Order: sequence, then structure tokens, then C-alpha cells
Amino acid sequence: MGPLRVAVIGGGPGGLYAAALLKRLDPRRDITVWERNAPDDTFGFGVVLSDETLGGIEHADPVVHAALQAEFVRWDDIDVVHRGTRHTSGGHGFAALGRRRLLEILHERCRELGVNLRFRSEAPPAADLARDHDLVVAADGVRSATREAHADVFRPRVEEHRCRYIWLAADFAFDAFRFETAETEHGVMQLHGYPYTGGDSTVIVEMREEVWRAAGFDALDAPESVERCAKIFTEALGGRALRSNNSAWTAFRTVVNEKWSHGNIVLVGDSAHTAHFSIGSGTKLAVEDALALAACLQERPTTAEALAAYEAERRPVVASTQRAARASLEWFENIGLYLDQPARQFAFNLLTRSRRVTHDNLRLRDPRFTEAVERDFGCPPGTPPMFTPLSLRGLTLRNRVVVSPMDMYSARAGVPGDFHLVHLGARALGGAGLVMTEMVCVSPEGRITPGCGGLYTPEQAAAWRRITEFAHTQAPGTAVGVQLGHSGRKGSTKLMWEGIDEPLAEGNWPLVAASPLPYKPGSQTPRELSRGELADVREQFTSAALRAADAGFDLLELHCAHGYLLSGFLSPLSNQRTDAYGGSLANRLRFPLEVFDAVRDVWPGDRPMTVRISATDWADGGTDANDAVEIARAFAAHGADAIDVSTGQVVADEKPAYGRSYQVPFADRIRNETGIPVISVGAISSWDDVNSLILAGRTDLCALARPHLYDPHWTLHAAAEQGYAGPGVAWPKPYEAGSRPPQTGRLDAPKPRLTLS
Repeated sequence: MGPLRVAVIGGGPGGLYAAALLKRLDPRRDITVWERNAPDDTFGFGVVLSDETLGGIEHADPVVHAALQAEFVRWDDIDVVHRGTRHTSGGHGFAALGRRRLLEILHERCRELGVNLRFRSEAPPAADLARDHDLVVAADGVRSATREAHADVFRPRVEEHRCRYIWLAADFAFDAFRFETAETEHGVMQLHGYPYTGGDSTVIVEMREEVWRAAGFDALDAPESVERCAKIFTEALGGRALRSNNSAWTAFRTVVNEKWSHGNIVLVGDSAHTAHFSIGSGTKLAVEDALALAACLQERPTTAEALAAYEAERRPVVASTQRAARASLEWFENIGLYLDQPARQFAFNLLTRSRRVTHDNLRLRDPRFTEAVERDFGCPPGTPPMFTPLSLRGLTLRNRVVVSPMDMYSARAGVPGDFHLVHLGARALGGAGLVMTEMVCVSPEGRITPGCGGLYTPEQAAAWRRITEFAHTQAPGTAVGVQLGHSGRKGSTKLMWEGIDEPLAEGNWPLVAASPLPYKPGSQTPRELSRGELADVREQFTSAALRAADAGFDLLELHCAHGYLLSGFLSPLSNQRTDAYGGSLANRLRFPLEVFDAVRDVWPGDRPMTVRISATDWADGGTDANDAVEIARAFAAHGADAIDVSTGQVVADEKPAYGRSYQVPFADRIRNETGIPVISVGAISSWDDVNSLILAGRTDLCALARPHLYDPHWTLHAAAEQGYAGPGVAWPKPYEAGSRPPQTGRLDAPKPRLTLS
């Protein structure tokens, strides 16, 4: 039967639509909506809804869908104006209407169905309503009183971001979704504009907090702010004025809750979660919440089960949207990094900022625009960006794919065997431009586990040469790189599958590190390296580098990431020295730079050297993105040819923000702030992502680990799936018969989520 007495706190789109759906599903329900504002009060102007959301509305309530369809303004183009040059990308498919009109449609539908609407009425506290209602829907917005009253249960996290923005409107309709930048004496300002009726447009003006203050907006009243914004963007507005509707400058707040329900109280829309307006998601998410909540209440036998099912269904969708929204808002926060890009690449970068729009689907939406971006980038006709070459010093990589270093824990006494030959050889045959070894240790004491490979004996060097010769002979054009490192305080541990980072039960060796701090409780405490021992370690690196050169490696990477020895010097969480190698960042850099210089001196001059760093420790007080830029700048000044940008694994209590391509923003910032080439890593799993990131100018190379474990021939298959057969990849002769993708069966599309008669 489901809940019969329902209270809805908040008369925004999510609360109203939930009320209408619940009443339509069961006319016996007694549903009341409390809204503290008047019926015609609304903030903001236009609302954008996706075809996906509209499809759900159409199946759930054709009456609302028909009313919306009659009001929508539709357009396909996005205009990006950069330094006076406008580039237009088409095929995007937007639909918008006025927020006030949306609310009117939902008011009319609620009244028609018999929902009780109480305007200019503060709702009683949710706890009070919960006592005499079967269900309380809290749709009371980003500053939800319900959420705050039960914060101990919902456990919200609210993060305020770095830009100020204001919602305004113009009395004309843009003919596209328009993004424009203004480079002022105070800093970069940006305009987001789109039509919502035949004669009106929403205009959002946004800028960094420090720019907002420097420009004096903090001292202006609302009319003065509106007039000033119109002057700044006078060309975009055609000299027209802007208008306000109780508009005020604000900073966006991302809301995340650990729980979405408490007894019979449930959060929907902005009270449960927010996502930045630059991907047009707030109203969309609220309406989709209402759809899912109504469906789950219809399908489940009890309210408790329904609320659990609602959260289980919506949470991953919302998390994905919030990741995309964060990528988008951070792109706009850091827009200054990209201003020197060519205008068309800048436009492509903006369009793909959230990773929801990618190179491949943009190519389908607007092939002419995408081909122009590729042509500007230097892609030969028919060549995806990932298959363009890149030169580092005397080495030219035939494509932008790197097999990321992956520890295999399968060496014996540091000697790589048949497993390594097959493992690395298969990936060399698989088409990647660069195949990296695991971290190869420079001494027996520098191993992570007893199964780690080394380059501290002639036998080890000979075994590595066997592998490089196989790759160069059987996969000509593939480069092989060696990653040199020392485990530091993370050594003398079990093989990964026996207990990652767990100390050996027996056969331990003593550890050394920047400071005598164990990696985690129960780990061995290392000895702090003395000045003399630092010189010994430096010599171990140079000896290993000489062996690596003789073994035929094409590139050498110095491992200064993941909490191993050199990384341990860089992080203030693991380096608490009081001598010249501790304290300031410059001091913490001293020993890693000394090692780099020593290795660079013995490594052949025409072969490149890269450095892997952890761009953040994901922990309070540790290395952060600002430090990472300075670390990269220092290594570049000493001759590094590229920075391999990873994150974390420096301290055991880290709190990473995992997600698709989650480490790329750190590489992006380093590349565009310092100019040094970068290698991006971290949950890059598709060739479409690789193409998108490279063409947007966010990275130079993409390193993939797990995808290459799943498919050693990942790069060959990426070429086949894109219909590419040029010089950027070569199928080994014995494999050429497999160069076409096999046929697959048809997959039927899923049925609509909620269909009512």
C-alpha cells in the first residue's frame, strides 16, 4: 500500500514533482507541500533538462511532459568565445524553460491531482511531521534545515568552493549556449549564458574569490553589481542591460550526505546532494530523485525498504554526476591555466572538461569541429590523437600510450625471469608506445618484497637485457623504460597477494628512510639515513642507472612517489629531519634532486629521464597540489624531460578521492603551469579518455595499468576499434589476422524506469 500521509518540506521542482507522482500513483494519499515563499517567488531564471530526464517524465506523467514540451526552447549549439574568437560546436541538444514557468506547471499538476500546497508557510520540524505522517520528503534545498537538524544521522559534508557567481538575466535570447571569458586587470571573469524563452536568457557571471574582491564587487550593492557585469560583457550582450531577481553573489557549495534517510524522513534534491551549475544538473537531479523515490515506494512492500532502495539506486548516479560536476567547477576555477591555448583547443578543452563529453561523442555530434581541433593539434588525416608521436630528448614515441609501472613480485633474488619476459614482452607486442618496468630496486635493502626486481648485480642486468632485446626485435618501434627506486620505510614486506604492506613473518632486512617513522602501526621502524649513508644510496642509484643503460632501456624514470625512499624525503609527513634535508620544501627536495643529478650525469645524454611524483598525499599537512607544481618545476630545472604524475600511498591513513581519471587534474595543472610534459595516470581506462585528454592539452602521455592487465593488446585493440592502421601502431605479423574487431551480438536497450497507465 505504501505511505498514505505524506509531508513535503520545500516547494522546489524536486518536492513538487515528488508530491505529484506520489499522488498520481495512489489518489488516496493525503499529501501536503510546505513552501515558505510565495507561489511566484523564484530564484534564478532558466532551467535546463536533458532528454534522459524528459524521457523519465514522459513515461511517469505524460501530462507534465506535454506541458513542459509546449514551453521548451531548444537549441543544439555551444559557442565558446576566447580572446575575441568564437568557435561553435553543434549537435548537443539542449532544452530549457523558465524556472518560474516550471514551478507553475508543477503547481497546476499538484492542484489538479489534489495535493495540498501551503505557500508562505514554514514547515514544522521534520521530526514533528514524522510523528503523524507516514513519510516526510525533505526537499528544503542546499541549506536544508532538516539535514542540519539531523546531522548526526545524515552526516553531511558541505564544501564551499573558490569562485563567486551571480544569477542574472537578459531580455534577449542567445542563439546558443555561450561561454565567454573577460581578461580584466583584476583577473579572469567568465560568462555562462543560455536562452530559456524566445526573448530571455539566463546569464551567470563567475570569477575566483580573489578576482571578485580585487574588482571591488564585495563593496557594490546588487544594482551596481548588475550594471558592472553588463559593462564587462557588453560585447556578448550586444550592449544590452542585465536584470536581477533578488540575485546575490554566492559561492557554490557541494553537499554530500553519508545517509539520505532517517526513519521515515528522506532527503531529495539539493538537501541530499548538489552538483555545480556548469553541468546543468541541480533541477535534473532533483526531478530524477523524485522519479526514483516514487518508483521505489510503488515497488517495495515497506517504506523502510523503499527508502533503502531509493538511496541504493540514486547514490551511484549522483556520485558520478558530482564527480563530473567537480571536474567542471575545478576547470572553471583554474581557467587561467588554459588562456594561452589556441582558441579552438581552448573550446575543445572547455567542452570536454567534465569528461561527460568526450572526443568520440563530440566527433559524432560535430565532426567538422572535432576534425578542425585535430588538424590544429597536428593529427594527420584519420589519425586519432593518441596515435600522434611525441619526442622526449632523443626518443620519439610512436603513440601516447604508456604501460604503467606495475610491481609483479615475481623476481628471484632480484632477477627477472620468464614471467617478466612474457609479461613485458606481451605488452610490447600489444602496441603501446612506451612499456615501463615495475619499480626496479637499486639494492637488496631497497626492495619492497623478496619478489621485487633489481639492478644491483650483473646477473640482473643480463636478465633485463634479454627483455629489452625481445621487445626491440619483436616489437620494433616500442620503447622500453626502467623505473628505478628504493623502498625506504615501505620495504621488507610480504608479496602483495599475501598481505600488502604487511611485514615479513621472517627474513626481514633493516629499513632506512628520511626519518625513523614506521609506515603504519605494526610496520618496521626504519633507521634515519646519515649523511654518509645518503651518499651510499646515491651511488646505488647511479650504479643501477649504468646497468640500465647497458641493458638497453630507452628511458629511465626516477621513482619519487608512493612513499618510497625519495618520496619519503619530499613529504613533510614522512620527513621530520632537522638538518639540510628536512624542513622547507627546498630542503626536502635536496636529496631527491641530488640523486636525480647523479643519475642524469651517468645516463646517456640522448635518452630521456622522467620523474614519478605523488602530487598529493591525500592527508592533512602533507604534500598538496601547490607543492607538486614546485616539485615538478624543480625537477624540470634539473633536466627532467617529463613528470609522471601519480598521487598518494605516502601515508597509510590517506583519504583519496577516487573516480574516473581522478589524478589527471594534478598532471593538467603541472603541465599548464610549468610547461613541462606530463604523464597522466589513475583510472584512465578507455581510448576515448586518452584521445580527449591529449587533444584538450591536459596531458602528453597516458599511462594505464589495470587495463593492460585485462588486455595486454589494449593499444592494438584501440586502433582496431577506431579503424586506424597508420604508423602510430603496428600489428605484429603473426597477429595481423586479428586486427579486425570480432562481431558481437545485439544488446536490447533497457525498458523505461517507471511507466504509468
